Amino acid sequence: MAVTMATGKWPALTCRQSFQSGSCFTGDVASLACNFRISTKSAKFQVVQSRTSAIDAQAEKWEALDSDVDYLTRSARLVQWYPGHIAKAERALKEQLKLMDVVIEVRDARIPMATAHPEIDEWMGNKQKIIVMNREDMVSNADKQVWGEYFAKQGISVLFANGQRGTGTMKLARMAKSAADDINARRKAKGLLPRNVRAAVVGYPNVGKSSLINRLLKRKVCAAAPRPGVTKHLQWARVVDGLDLLDAPGVLPMRIQDQAGATRLAICNDIGENSYAVAGVAAVLVEMIKRIPSAGPQVLQKRYKLENVRNMSGESLLEEVAQALFQGDVNQAAQRVLRDYRKGEFGWFALERPPVRREEEEFEEENYDDSDEYEMR
Repeated sequence: MAVTMATGKWPALTCRQSFQSGSCFTGDVASLACNFRISTKSAKFQVVQSRTSAIDAQAEKWEALDSDVDYLTRSARLVQWYPGHIAKAERALKEQLKLMDVVIEVRDARIPMATAHPEIDEWMGNKQKIIVMNREDMVSNADKQVWGEYFAKQGISVLFANGQRGTGTMKLARMAKSAADDINARRKAKGLLPRNVRAAVVGYPNVGKSSLINRLLKRKVCAAAPRPGVTKHLQWARVVDGLDLLDAPGVLPMRIQDQAGATRLAICNDIGENSYAVAGVAAVLVEMIKRIPSAGPQVLQKRYKLENVRNMSGESLLEEVAQALFQGDVNQAAQRVLRDYRKGEFGWFALERPPVRREEEEFEEENYDDSDEYEMR
């Protein structure tokens, strides 16, 4: 009688159990094969277990933080925006992206995931993309390292920059020019004449697109200010011969799918203040700071001269700050907390870390194949 056993990701364990129980698998060949798989996979699993047991405690704290922020923002609806003007800008950008050769997506280094437009990849198709993590001066070296490794593993071109100071713009210019040269080399191979390569600079409002372009061009051609919505229409500029840049207005998704991400946008001033409840957003920021390993309640205690911050809720801390500094005005206290984070008064640190992919999951995926299903007669 044929006996088929689909053993899943750990066939050796099920196989061993079958031997111990004296069921379906018998015979020296089956025994040797199964024991071999047990010993080799067991050794590999022990290595993975030892590495897993040493997972950085900070990663677990970030996972807990993400879960808490999701819980705090899910039902509160702290952020709302309206799609009228967004729809018009979105239509214009989608049409222009069809004509582009390269897309430069600018993100806020403090919140790289929250400032990743969910539809950009679909709009741009198979065009080359460069991710620029702007405001690198507002995050720690540790933040830059983990994000750099995260994108490198995905084969995505990424660089850190500071559009205000010009850091990283020379490298961006070289990357864009290299992309332009590659495109014209392919055109030449097809018997086509070279042409100016078109690159679009896209991103959410107030992530620093215009400042970055001004630094690239070494002159002010795009209006820039530290508030959302300064760029009102599409603007073209020539970086070097053969490369044209399009500065597009910041475009938000039509619908808010992720309140946690939208709250991070509000904290970092990447959306207009009219779009969110200031006190609610500031209270979430307090809770985040308390949980971020490189910050913690002590930075709040030091800044506002408060005691026992660890056991305060975000709302309670705002009330304490309001009583101490603003005659009980919680809204002013919330503005102060948000401003202090944006100016680095608590130190410079990101509000996001890459999603964690544990080594046990990688090990299981790498070691599972169709041979883990046995049919023995």
